[in-house]
Amino acid sequence: MVERNGFVQNEVDVIIVGAGISGIGAAFHLQDKLPHKTYTILEGRDDLGGTWDLFKYPGIRSDSDLFTFGYDFKPWESNQGIADGASIKAYINETAQQYGIKPNIRFRHRVISTNWNSGRGQWDVVVRKEDTGEEVELHSSWLFCGAGYYRYDQGFTPQFEGRERFQGPVIHPQHWPEHLDYKGKRVLIIGSGATAVTLVPAMADDAAHITMLQRTPTYIMPLPAVEKMAKYLKPFIGKRLAFKATRKKNILKQRWFFKFCQNFPNAARRLIRRVNKGMLPKDYPVDTHFNPPYNPWEQRLCAVPDADLFKTLKSGKASIVTDRIKTFTEKGVLLESGSEIEADIIITATGLNLQPFGGVKLQLDGKPVHLPDHVAFKGMMLSGIPNFAFAIGYTSSSWTLKVGLLCEHFCRLLQYMDTQGTEICMPVSDPAMETRPLLDFGAGYVQRSLQELPRRGTDFPWLMSWDYTDDVKLLRKGPVEDPNLRFTKRSSAGAGQAKRAEAVSV
Repeated sequence: MVERNGFVQNEVDVIIVGAGISGIGAAFHLQDKLPHKTYTILEGRDDLGGTWDLFKYPGIRSDSDLFTFGYDFKPWESNQGIADGASIKAYINETAQQYGIKPNIRFRHRVISTNWNSGRGQWDVVVRKEDTGEEVELHSSWLFCGAGYYRYDQGFTPQFEGRERFQGPVIHPQHWPEHLDYKGKRVLIIGSGATAVTLVPAMADDAAHITMLQRTPTYIMPLPAVEKMAKYLKPFIGKRLAFKATRKKNILKQRWFFKFCQNFPNAARRLIRRVNKGMLPKDYPVDTHFNPPYNPWEQRLCAVPDADLFKTLKSGKASIVTDRIKTFTEKGVLLESGSEIEADIIITATGLNLQPFGGVKLQLDGKPVHLPDHVAFKGMMLSGIPNFAFAIGYTSSSWTLKVGLLCEHFCRLLQYMDTQGTEICMPVSDPAMETRPLLDFGAGYVQRSLQELPRRGTDFPWLMSWDYTDDVKLLRKGPVEDPNLRFTKRSSAGAGQAKRAEAVSV
């Protein structure tokens, strides 16, 4: 929290919502590039880390390498490319400690409402202290949402017929029991995404047998757990340079493979199939369990470190069934094919619920904002909403590659406003502009929530870019000025929305 003259300030330049990897990154860039600005981070939970503090299921890990998922200003020093959740949280915590960010976090402060007050040209943010229930109002010039888009209090579970009939526990990984005993028990995992393919090898040594039941296969590729380039370069050029070299190599590798999948989907499908087949037992039904009906990278591809999933399947400790559930039974689940899978424990690794801006509800002068009426500007602001920025990372690459660039551009925008003597910035879009869904991604959690999200345009700066190289040019090196941005001084803010929109154009 911000302290001056011995007491806490309830008015700051920037309020950052969320103390996860995005919020901590935003705080670093803000205090590094604009040390005269004050900020506070509001975190509803007891600790920082976001996703990496929430999920506790066995094997929880990143699905991107930490050399690109980590911060560019804070080298990832381990040789492990794919890291476990505890290590990632420790890395975020170390970053917050090292750069003096942690004292600016208000833990157990959950955002209840946010309102842009045109009369003062400020955000009024009401937060509830989770430990006491007290509500406090804070004020800021800017509101930066770094809370991501997952709903932390509830995961997604389909309505399964007869679920109440099953005699054992049914668990969603987002709410993993602290002392779940699965030793020597038959475990059924429903799902085929990153969580399911993580749980299978993590639980297989202790369980009697693991069955992964999937309705639709997912593209799965092995990655080395240890990043050899970093390991071999460190003794010669040091940790920092080894990190930079490995990061650059992995960025280019991710970009090449994504473009390869987009431009040559049939060839990519054949390549992935060949890799999968080579790691599975002879005569394994690859096309039944590892052949999705969509093209590679139309949904996120799952990475498995050192092929651990394939090794577990090959050992016989786990198996995959591709079918649909007809109903739960007392002993397990009955499939549409007529066969039954018996289990002692059922885990519904069926996905997450998407929640725009971490559930933060925006208002303009007391009027609720209907997000689908607004269009994303450079993937970081919304049309018609003053002094509001947000961080949404890549879906086709490491999340933080995008977030880091957005934070840099946000700081450049604030620097520009300081030099121009303006305090309020708002993107203004053409009402007749063609728009599309914000996220062009086939994942279920995205498709279920598109109607709740803002829109995007078809041309820059309203088009969401998913290419790191392009974004470096646009966000790190490109101009801040844009004819779609309107800048005003706070003294003219009280005249209302129309006044703001016509005042200063650059």
